[in-house]
Amino acid sequence: QVQLVESGGGLVQAGGSLRLSCAASGRSFSTYAMGWFRQAPGKEREFVAAITWDGKSTYYADSVKGRFTISRDNAKNTLYLQMNRLKPEDTAVYYCAAAKYVYRGVYSRSDDYNYWGQGTQVTVSS
Repeated sequence: QVQLVESGGGLVQAGGSLRLSCAASGRSFSTYAMGWFRQAPGKEREFVAAITWDGKSTYYADSVKGRFTISRDNAKNTLYLQMNRLKPEDTAVYYCAAAKYVYRGVYSRSDDYNYWGQGTQVTVSS
């Protein structure tokens, strides 16, 4: 079992920044790829960003590329998402997720993840 707890969400004006954190416990955090997803009201959950187990490779959705940065600190069992130049369309509940696979790549499909946090709300006002 693994537990994931997100934090850092809130209300911000367009053009502002937020940093989300995801604290992991219960298994070897450093051996698994991790990802961020989001879900806006009335929409399906969508991929945002992913990172390999060692943090050496990352992958982003086109909608956030150049504005968001995913990173991890394996010593602290924590995943991060730095969000800059936020837009109203970034408003959503953001979820972190742990991948099913050990010591492998990055994944953009939610089916490749088997543990999810409870989510943190990000609201961007115009």
